[in-house]
Amino acid sequence: MNKQQLITELQSHGLKLITDEQGASGRKGGAGPSDHKAVIIEGTTVMVPIFNSSAAESPYTVTRNSSVALLEHSPIEPLVLERDGEAISEIHFPEQPKFYSLSTADGIPYWKIALLHSRDVLATTVLQTCMRYNDAATSCQFCAIGQSLEAGRTIARKTPAQLAEVAEAAVRLDGVKHLVMTTGTPNTSDRGSAYLTECAKAIKAKVDLPIQAQCEPPDDFIWFDRMKAAGVDSLGMHLEAADPQVRAKIMPGKASVPLDYYFQAFEAAVQVFGWGQVSTYLLAGLGDSLETLLDMSDRLIQMGVYPFVVPFVPITGTPLANHPAPKSEFMFTLYEKVGGMLKRSGMSSAEIKAGCAKCGACSALANFE
Repeated sequence: MNKQQLITELQSHGLKLITDEQGASGRKGGAGPSDHKAVIIEGTTVMVPIFNSSAAESPYTVTRNSSVALLEHSPIEPLVLERDGEAISEIHFPEQPKFYSLSTADGIPYWKIALLHSRDVLATTVLQTCMRYNDAATSCQFCAIGQSLEAGRTIARKTPAQLAEVAEAAVRLDGVKHLVMTTGTPNTSDRGSAYLTECAKAIKAKVDLPIQAQCEPPDDFIWFDRMKAAGVDSLGMHLEAADPQVRAKIMPGKASVPLDYYFQAFEAAVQVFGWGQVSTYLLAGLGDSLETLLDMSDRLIQMGVYPFVVPFVPITGTPLANHPAPKSEFMFTLYEKVGGMLKRSGMSSAEIKAGCAKCGACSALANFE
């Protein structure tokens, strides 16, 4: 099995870890990647589901004397990834970042403000509430943005000063290379763009760190210019699903924003941030056919938007907790074809200045470019 196949399989099946201490590490709930843990395979860091129903049934396991010790990053010995008891590959887990041990002057742990994703990416949800989340008629059925807040693992609103403080420490202590700032959607016409602008300005005043901002399309595309001027280097506006019927079923609130408006926003954003510096999530496995996802990816690439194709991960406690993850064969075909489109266009995740698609750990797509 080559690395492309292995990563694709792991992200579809998940990784089974047997321990009572799983909450001590990894990523449970929140705005995503959720129910995941970073693992390093053949030098590549990927986010793999470990806390959900798929992982509980996964044929993939890790051998070591104690899974508890493994989750606590205890001293280094080779770990072996197994499939149905057969050794497949050596596997490693990144160490806990140094900035996690720090707190703000008012006693808030840095890890409640921003988290390390993959090996060198800082990620934060600046507003941990969403106008769509608490109403079944509008909420995205895959979303767990409220879970980490309810569990006390984060705070509802990260201030620009807090974000700047944590970002500076993460760069200085842990060599963080870029920052992802996402947000729950507030009930304002700018859809969070204004607050992201304020946060980016404060961070860039403190530390030179490439930033991706993520939000729904705002009412006025002048916000793209304002975000760029404040220090945002790349932008994510996430479709998640491509077929209008799938969108209406899975995320009825977001689906009220028509695809046509997203495409107007993409066009305007590319003019501001540049070709290949705007991206969108496409969650494979929510109901879109292979053909629909490929058609959408092709259209996006032609506009200068990077289609970040990611396997849907069912998250515990959400309405889609028991929805199946996509088959690895489906994902492999999708990756091959979208990767071919990216190659032909000259678009590359490596050229993105900051963000999820640059990190690439939640998808195997970069391995197919």
